[in-house]
Amino acid sequence: MSFDEMDVDTIWMDGEFVDWDDAQVHVLTHGLHYGSGVFEGVRCYDTENGPAIFRWDEHLERLYNSAKPYDLDIDHDPAELTEATKELIRRQDLASCYVRPVVFYGYGSLGVSPGDNPTRTAIAAWPWGAYLGDEALENGVEVMVSSWRKHASSQIPTNAKTTGLYVNSMLAGEEARRNGFAEAIVLNKEGNVAEGPGENLFLVRDGEIYTPGLSESILDGITRDSVITLAEELGYEVHDNASISRGELNTADELFFTGSAAEVTPIRKVDNVEIGDGGRGPVTEELQSRFFDVVNRRTDDHEEWFEYVEA
Repeated sequence: MSFDEMDVDTIWMDGEFVDWDDAQVHVLTHGLHYGSGVFEGVRCYDTENGPAIFRWDEHLERLYNSAKPYDLDIDHDPAELTEATKELIRRQDLASCYVRPVVFYGYGSLGVSPGDNPTRTAIAAWPWGAYLGDEALENGVEVMVSSWRKHASSQIPTNAKTTGLYVNSMLAGEEARRNGFAEAIVLNKEGNVAEGPGENLFLVRDGEIYTPGLSESILDGITRDSVITLAEELGYEVHDNASISRGELNTADELFFTGSAAEVTPIRKVDNVEIGDGGRGPVTEELQSRFFDVVNRRTDDHEEWFEYVEA
């Protein structure tokens, strides 16, 4: 669904609420030319206590941390961004939505150095369903290993969620879709599994769960962290600092993606090789069920993960 088809009309920008169509920047904005910005993607879920933003504090902390290596000085404190986001959701009467804070160097001069260009901050929110499709959550997706490699942390910080870096993700994802797959898996420079273009990856083998460690050039995903916590609470052994070879993908019992957008999405095929029984595996199903029980507040634990919009 395009933005024009959505019932959204407001964006928060630099301390003010503005009409959706008026939230504009100059064509010579530094962030447009050099990708000099950072952002977050956050889910807000419809619960019996009203809209609840999932792990907002952790997303906000990562936003500020992502800004550090780029000397992006965010002119708004976390409390202001929190209230702005909640008010934005209220103004648009959104029960569930996706929230996108973005901070970037604005218009001023156009050398590679941002110089004295101002830092701009914006927050948008809109309805967004299952990222890879509703059927993907139950039936899983078919993916391919991309020919594009994930950049190393010695080149660009991999622990920062940087706008310009998602060119790498776009290339990998579009390569997959041109070849008839729903999504890609990206290897790091050593040839080990890193992640998906916008997701972390988990592997299940012999009842134990493995996910690439931070040294494998992955983003430290917040949904990844949530699933690790829930898996351990269910009694699973989780290896969260694993190195996974490409070949291990094909022999896994189960594979699944996690992410704020993807949530918990099973992978049924990699490079046309069927994974396990070719559907959503039992471990994935249990974790997915537990995750959705938590985020939809069908259980009363992990209350600390939620920021209620109406509170």
